[in-house]
Amino acid sequence: MTVSLIAAAPPPEPRIDFATPEATLGSFDPDLAARLTTVSADIALVIDAAGVIRDYAIGDPGLARADLVPLVGRRWVDTVGADSQFKVADMLRETPPQGVGRWRIVNQLSVSGDAVVTLRFMTVGAGEDGKIIAIGRDLRSTAAMQQRLLQAQQSMERDYMRLRAAESRYRLLFDLSSEAVLIVDATTSRFVEVNPAAKRLIGNDAATGANAAFAGVFDPASRDRAGALIAAAMNAATVDPVDVRLAGGRECLMSATLYRQDKATYVLVRLALAAGASEVVSDGRQMLIDVLERLPDAFVVTDESLNILAENGAFLDLAQLARREHARGQSLARFLGRPGIDVDLLIAHLREHGSVRNFATVFRSQFDTVDEVEVSAVAVRDGEQPCFGFTIRTVGRRLRDDPAVGRDLPRSVEQLTELVGRVSLKEIVRESTDLIERLCIEAALAYTGDNRASAAEVLGLSRQSLYSKLHRHGLGNLSGEEP
Repeated sequence: MTVSLIAAAPPPEPRIDFATPEATLGSFDPDLAARLTTVSADIALVIDAAGVIRDYAIGDPGLARADLVPLVGRRWVDTVGADSQFKVADMLRETPPQGVGRWRIVNQLSVSGDAVVTLRFMTVGAGEDGKIIAIGRDLRSTAAMQQRLLQAQQSMERDYMRLRAAESRYRLLFDLSSEAVLIVDATTSRFVEVNPAAKRLIGNDAATGANAAFAGVFDPASRDRAGALIAAAMNAATVDPVDVRLAGGRECLMSATLYRQDKATYVLVRLALAAGASEVVSDGRQMLIDVLERLPDAFVVTDESLNILAENGAFLDLAQLARREHARGQSLARFLGRPGIDVDLLIAHLREHGSVRNFATVFRSQFDTVDEVEVSAVAVRDGEQPCFGFTIRTVGRRLRDDPAVGRDLPRSVEQLTELVGRVSLKEIVRESTDLIERLCIEAALAYTGDNRASAAEVLGLSRQSLYSKLHRHGLGNLSGEEP
């Protein structure tokens, strides 16, 4: 007898077509469905058509220790916080029998009553009988992570504000320091920052600009000495200052200190005038400086481009500036003269003649307050640095107090043209109107043989108007006459 050793093929495993409507949790073994639901969610609730919880499963041990209020046999709405009850009602009402609802955040109550557990639920229809399975995920870990992120962000904000405050203090000290300070990149030997005191000492803005060569500010004979000091500062903790000569000829004492920041190496260089080259002035010159500082009239010194180099306190008061640093570097044309007229004319006369006296113009303060002023100026071209000096005197009060009647009027067109550049066009037009009126009255009186009645008729005026104008211009002998 022959025995067949061919084993029969095993029967095919049952497969579920998830595309068919019948592919629901009911197609699985109930225990398998419960395990799958527990693994995929932190908590699962089985809810009947009346909204009552019939069963639940917890897959997160941490959630099991959360001490939730009893769930089985109670309505789901009664187990959540007041702020979540309308969400639960909407979820139960909107979930289709064979469909899926949307995710909603729900606060489940704890037994103590003063704490809640934040869960994110999604409802799934479990059949035509109205049962619903609510799948929830614990958001406490996410909330804790968000809280840590918020705390980290707030800490960064506090650190940022402290850095901003420290940078502001550093910038204020760096800019207002009277000592010349230069910061040099030790790798490239180029400037990173230069404070205003150093720029004034060196006297060449182009040589101290950002990324300019460090050696460019020194006399060729002192460049090797300055470079050797930088090299010594990089290799030793302390180095002795050395005497150097700047490109402008000034003798200075140079010191250097090495420091590191953001994985880069920098050298802080300080320059001080040498003892023999200190700017010591004679007693007479010092008294002159003190007088100019206390002068009641505004005094200002500019370069040939009208950038302010020095000023006294009266100029700061007239310009309504709080600090000298607010004036330094600004153009005097910002404050002086009518735009495009007075300053150009003033500078043209100053360059041609070397000095200008009693030039009438206006002065605008920082807040655009306008004052009538007189300017006297001088050009200094043979000094160490060519410059202009201006004395500015306010005359607005004097002009207001001057009587309008009886002032001397120009007698000819030539005298009128001489007013150009001294007064405004409006004033010139007013002066010319008065001049023409007076000349016409004088001609009419001469034509009529000083007959006032005939002169008034010739001019087309009443006798009263003519007498008023005669009084205003001071023409004729009007004593004892009645208009």
